[in-house]
Amino acid sequence: MTFSEYQRESRRTAKYTQQPLYIYPTLGLAGETGEVAEKIKKIIRDKNGLVDEQDRQDLSKELGDVLWYLTQIATELEINLEDVAAGNLEKLSSRLERGKIGGSGDNR
Repeated sequence: MTFSEYQRESRRTAKYTQQPLYIYPTLGLAGETGEVAEKIKKIIRDKNGLVDEQDRQDLSKELGDVLWYLTQIATELEINLEDVAAGNLEKLSSRLERGKIGGSGDNR
């Protein structure tokens, strides 16, 4: 499945109406990323950082929720995820080639 296919198909399940429409998925994204972080925290705390198959399955579901909310934000803002992915790889490749993959700041 491509990002464009996912973006189109996931739209069928977007049933929120709050205005502006990007608010609901933005808040959802914040919540779901917190859930991913919580699961990772507990793996570190309770399992010494060892990830088992159940952890992978649980994290995969949470990451799916992150992807859904991210996709809805992009869709509401008329941003194509294929373009986001390609642009991100281009940016990171450029940084790698220039020895700027580490550090901070958007314009390195």
